[in-house]
Amino acid sequence: MSDLSYEAVARFAQQGGTLYFAAIFFAGLIYALWPSRKAAFDRMAQLPLEDDEIDNG
Repeated sequence: MSDLSYEAVARFAQQGGTLYFAAIFFAGLIYALWPSRKAAFDRMAQLPLEDDEIDNG
């Protein structure tokens, strides 16, 4: 019989998924907090506050 039981595969999938999630999370965090991106994020943060009226006529 195979040495791979359901429990072994499930444990591997859980640990692998956790590591994958952590890697993607930290990559996104580094991307968002990188100093050269500050100006772009500040500009995008102000977009909802701009008072540009769109002419739908």
